[in-house]
Amino acid sequence: MKAGRHDITVRIDEPFAAAVGEEWLGGVARRVLDGEGVPAAELGIVVTDDDAVRALNRRYAGEDEPTDVLSFSLTEGEEFVGPPDAVLRLGEVVIAYPTAERQAAEHGRPTETEVAHLLAHGVLHLLGYDHAEPDEERLMRAKEEALLAALGH
Repeated sequence: MKAGRHDITVRIDEPFAAAVGEEWLGGVARRVLDGEGVPAAELGIVVTDDDAVRALNRRYAGEDEPTDVLSFSLTEGEEFVGPPDAVLRLGEVVIAYPTAERQAAEHGRPTETEVAHLLAHGVLHLLGYDHAEPDEERLMRAKEEALLAALGH
C-alpha cells in the first residue's frame, strides 16, 4: 500500500481480517512516521495470533512467552550502504491481536485504540526509541501519547 512517500505493507491473518483493516493500519503507521518527520520509509505490519508472536519472541528474543507487539528493525546492527532512492527501510511490526483484545478489555477501551497504541509503540522502536532506561521510557511514552492524541486515540 503506497500512499505519499511511505510504502507500507500490511498482512492480517484471516481470523482478524474482519476486525482490523489494512488501510486503517497503514494510515496509523503513516501518521506516526509523518509525526516523527520521516521523509520516506518502507514498513511492514503483521497482525497475527498469540502463538505466532510467542514463537517469534522465543526465536528472536530468547523469551518463551507471549507479548503484545514485536518490532524487527532493518536499521539496527551493522551499517549497510544506504539505498540510492533514500527510502528508509525500517522493518516490521508484528501485533498479537488476541493480546490486544485482552489488554483493551483490561483497560476499558476499544480494541482499535489498543491496536493503534501497539502499532505506534512498534514503529517508534523501529525509529530508534527504547524503554530500557527510565529516561528513555518517559520519552517514548510521551511520544506515544502525543501521537495517539493526534490520531484521536
